[in-house]
Amino acid sequence: MTGIPFATAAASSPAPARADQRRQAVAAVLADVRRLTATATVPYRATLAAIAARLEQLAARDDLFTHADFPPPAVTEGVGASTRYRLNPEDGDAGLALYLNAINPGKTTAPHNHTTWAVIVAVRGQEVNRLYERTDDRSDPARARIQLASEVTVQPGTPIAFLGDDIHSIAVVGTEPTLHFHLYGQPLETLTERLAFDPDTGAVKNYNAAYFRPSQPVA
Repeated sequence: MTGIPFATAAASSPAPARADQRRQAVAAVLADVRRLTATATVPYRATLAAIAARLEQLAARDDLFTHADFPPPAVTEGVGASTRYRLNPEDGDAGLALYLNAINPGKTTAPHNHTTWAVIVAVRGQEVNRLYERTDDRSDPARARIQLASEVTVQPGTPIAFLGDDIHSIAVVGTEPTLHFHLYGQPLETLTERLAFDPDTGAVKNYNAAYFRPSQPVA
């Protein structure tokens, strides 16, 4: 795989230079991801592991991804407030979408799927991902039974990846806001068939309609 060297940018780079370095680094990663996915319309888990490894190289460039450039929500916005930054807005609704999520501790989500593959890699901060198995026969589109299968804390050096039907929830823990990459096969804005699952009542609803907030584009 190709890409710009990872040790060339200094933490003291002025903001315009840092933004240009960041754009180059993001473009190199997305080019590599496109090559990795070129042989399969829907990547398998081995492909997602390779994508996660490449994205971890980008996360190692924490001089390019700071809270100064990607501020978390103000404390006044409440516990668990979040801001999602789109790192490749020029790609619009076509293909890959890379986001950087700045989330304050306390954020949780309902269990949900994505309907496309996803890879999450941490620059800093901790996000507990709970993975669920669906145990019903799926005969009723408005009801489902899910049970907790495993739990992974995504943090620097520990990524996670999902296929389109995988179900997970998140909980941001610790004392600092996260900066986590979320890479999807399609932009979240286009994933209008995502589902949210209530593990207690069995209710199923459209995730985007119920919970989705617009992303912030990054030039």
